[in-house]
Amino acid sequence: MLLAVDVGNTQTVLGLYRDGDLAEHWRVATDRSRTGDELAVLLGGLLDPDAVDGICLSTTVPTIVREWERLADRWAHAALLVVGPGVRTGIPIRYDDPREVGPDRIVNAVAVRERYGAPAIVVDFGTSTNFDVVSADGEYVGGVLAPGIEISMEALFARAARLVNVDFAAPESVIGKTTVGGLQSGLVYGFAGQVDGIVARIREELRAPDATVVATGGLAELIAPHSAVIERVDPFLTLEGLRLVWELNRDS
Repeated sequence: MLLAVDVGNTQTVLGLYRDGDLAEHWRVATDRSRTGDELAVLLGGLLDPDAVDGICLSTTVPTIVREWERLADRWAHAALLVVGPGVRTGIPIRYDDPREVGPDRIVNAVAVRERYGAPAIVVDFGTSTNFDVVSADGEYVGGVLAPGIEISMEALFARAARLVNVDFAAPESVIGKTTVGGLQSGLVYGFAGQVDGIVARIREELRAPDATVVATGGLAELIAPHSAVIERVDPFLTLEGLRLVWELNRDS
């Protein structure tokens, strides 16, 4: 079986694939200080290492790659593929310097093209909100990076002494009658409006008014119902992209 791992700045998402199907999945906090042995203890509580034949890793935290290499070698005794320069993805990357593109963004583009066709736009709600664009020709042509929901709200709470942390939930109405309601409205409708505005500009520049918009990431389910442009929520899009890249490279 394949263990697909997407290590983000805040959270790590793991998926166990059996014969191409997602059999199990987990979401844990990203801890940059974890050693390979500590990762083995963590994963040992989730799955049987003997069941893992390969690991496909995407990470925006390069310093932890060595620990995953140790994990794959000493614990799982499995091949490790780290998505990055030199790894075949099957998608042309039209970026000034392809090495600058985060591997999660590339695997999202691979997955959205495979699952939903092209042109398409992925909106990934993570530490940053990433917009990644696949042209009608099936090429990755770039995207937009914006501050993410959680870090934006944390910055607001840190600078405004009278504001309190709120649950990430949709308010009963747009016009808040309480501080909590006002904050929740700003969070949900503010980010939904951001998505709608950026997607409209991308579609115009791409000359693809019907480009499919797919949302993924931890808070996609919160924002998507209030966006006019998000058509689908695919919480495992990145894992699927990792599986596809693994399949493309497994015999090389």
